[in-house]
Amino acid sequence: MQTRNKILDDISQLMTNAMGVAQGAKDEAETAMKSMIDRWLADRDFVTREEFDAVRAMAQKAREENEALKARLDALEAAQK
Repeated sequence: MQTRNKILDDISQLMTNAMGVAQGAKDEAETAMKSMIDRWLADRDFVTREEFDAVRAMAQKAREENEALKARLDALEAAQK
């Protein structure tokens, strides 16, 4: 009976070690894939969300300023007539 417990303990230890190795391989594969995707995106000159939002805010402000200037110009032109 002692031998059987030793065999089961060995199998249990082997399975535990195998799961640890599998988890390590999974983590390593995820890290490698993320790194590869990051490099691919960097090579494509994509902008970050923060950069996009900043440029969009600048464009919105410029659009509003243009509309205000157009309204002012229209008022000046109407006053000259």
